[in-house]
Amino acid sequence: MLRHPAARRRRPGDRAGGAGGGAGLNSGADCGPITVTAQEPAVTALAPEQPDVWIPSSSVWLRIALVNTYRQAGEPIARSPIVLAAPTAVAARYAQGDRTTWMQLMTGLAGHQIPAVTMPDPLHSSVGMLAVYAIQAAMVHSTPDAGIAQLRALTLRSRLKDASADPAELLRRVAGQTDATAVANDVGAFPITEQQLTMYQRGNNPVTLKGSYPSDGLIEADYPFAISATTKYAGLAERLRAAITMPAITDAGFRTYAMPHAIEVPERSDRMLDPALQWAQYRALEFQVLLLIDSSGSMNKPATDRTGRVTTKAGLLRQSGLAAAQLFGDETSIGLWTFNTPKPESPPHTDVVPFGPITGKVGDKSRRDALAAAITGYTAPNEAGTPLFQTILDARAAMRPRVKPRAITLIIVLSDGTDAESKYAMPKKTFLTRLAKESDPQRPVPVIGVGFGPDADMATLTDIAKATDGKAIAAKNPADLASAMAKAFLAAHAPS
Repeated sequence: MLRHPAARRRRPGDRAGGAGGGAGLNSGADCGPITVTAQEPAVTALAPEQPDVWIPSSSVWLRIALVNTYRQAGEPIARSPIVLAAPTAVAARYAQGDRTTWMQLMTGLAGHQIPAVTMPDPLHSSVGMLAVYAIQAAMVHSTPDAGIAQLRALTLRSRLKDASADPAELLRRVAGQTDATAVANDVGAFPITEQQLTMYQRGNNPVTLKGSYPSDGLIEADYPFAISATTKYAGLAERLRAAITMPAITDAGFRTYAMPHAIEVPERSDRMLDPALQWAQYRALEFQVLLLIDSSGSMNKPATDRTGRVTTKAGLLRQSGLAAAQLFGDETSIGLWTFNTPKPESPPHTDVVPFGPITGKVGDKSRRDALAAAITGYTAPNEAGTPLFQTILDARAAMRPRVKPRAITLIIVLSDGTDAESKYAMPKKTFLTRLAKESDPQRPVPVIGVGFGPDADMATLTDIAKATDGKAIAAKNPADLASAMAKAFLAAHAPS
């Protein structure tokens, strides 16, 4: 439950700014008529006894299935937008003045410009639930692909210092520190309500916190005054509601009006709960990925993407591969082979980027940069065979010994799906027989096949996917590969 926002002035770190309050009413002459308890809305929602008046820090709690006996009396009595708080030096890395975006926060954290980000548990905290919904909304606006949007949100989730913090406890921890650098490394940036930040700043604490408003996902905590449908003191509850004055609300650091451009909290509670559940149940996993890129002559054939732009399969692959490579997290180990036979004696494939941690080095570059450079500079000789089948067999043999617990080992093939014109060519039936014979259920290595162009042999890629428990995707747009990889990663991260 939350303490009533006008019940008393908050001190820095008070739970009241980010939780919720409930009031028990009675008519006894020997004690006060109102008992106020401060606790998180999730606690109130599950409590066996419900208060006569409930002021949760978000109206979404009134729509959660277990809480269905309250009516909201008028407009919310207070509002407070969710802001990103951080020591001033950290905030300068992702904010311009008091404005930022969730995308900037994700990019800064993924690129190690921000030392840490801490988040509250979205299933127990209004701040956490609202922030996760806002993050998801921001990522949806960044791409038309729902899978990529989800994966971008989880990119932020995967890098959190703490994903189940208590906002009030965070403020108490920060208030007890004198070293801003220690706070930056211990807590970093974290979402809280503007009211909580205001009360912290009024406390003249040694470490200064700077607040910024995410313009791509601005969301507010609203404080509805909800009266129990079963209370015997409805009249007293109404008088209490009328007694809450606007000056008392603003004096406590709250707003009495909605901010323009703020995201509306959806009426359907599942639209808030689904992202919160995915966030809370996220499983941190290591990925081991070997990329196989077709660089045979057929990749120079014309292709048209979904926008109608005429390019080549190779051009489409450059765009698709680069977009997909940006989705790999720091927990990924990766390598890149190209396969073709420009000469009869050529080997079936070339190790372009040696397998290893994406954060590791390849020469003087990071492996991530080496991968991007290899995809950006990708070309295919006009006359070159396509040893697709042999390359897949060799790739699975190379990756099978790397399979280990709590790691997802994948092979991703970018090709037009044709095995031809090389000394390694073999009948598809022979290949599929070998593929099945060389599989090891204890060391699974699924193959994700991405077919480029209108004439891609999707039937073959589908057979490969079925034989290895993988996926086959037809790619006619640079976003298709990234979308397919996002779906594969999301499936791996889903709770078992």
